[in-house]
Amino acid sequence: MSTIAASPGISRTASALRRLYFVRFAFAIVWALVMFTTASKLGPVAVTLLVLYPLFDVAAAIVDARASRTTGSPALLYVNIAVSLITAIGVAIACASGIPAVLRVWGVWAVVAGLVQLIVGVTRRKMGGQWPMIISGGISVLAGASFIVGATADNPTLTNAAGYAIPGGIFFLISAFRLGRAAKGN
Repeated sequence: MSTIAASPGISRTASALRRLYFVRFAFAIVWALVMFTTASKLGPVAVTLLVLYPLFDVAAAIVDARASRTTGSPALLYVNIAVSLITAIGVAIACASGIPAVLRVWGVWAVVAGLVQLIVGVTRRKMGGQWPMIISGGISVLAGASFIVGATADNPTLTNAAGYAIPGGIFFLISAFRLGRAAKGN
């Protein structure tokens, strides 16, 4: 079995992504736990959390884009930044109309962001550690569709939106561990 050493650019990118993915895991778990406590209604805490999540995604995509410049085009990450900014605004507006409106906006975001994550993961396969991101992107697309459908249910809640963050966080954790070899340069 041969080992191919990673280029310095891939090693630096993998190291930066690894740190980012650990932070994204921690944020997602804490966010979901707090969100579960407020998921039955749109109170001030729930609204703040719902707007904060896509804004955190913006910050993470900015860090990712800066780290990834040496290993590929960050164009899709810029798309993700724009989509997540629009989502934060859309969620804030939708909160005034109720949970179904929030679920629709959240669902569209999950679909688009999931597609972006899936495509970015596919383009980064040679770096390693991207299969969890590819799977997570696909699951996000399906979850987004379920949020849109769930918005039509009797008494919809935000519980599924809170639960959505947990598998995403776990996939970030798995990917962070899998990026360890590439971060070390082997």
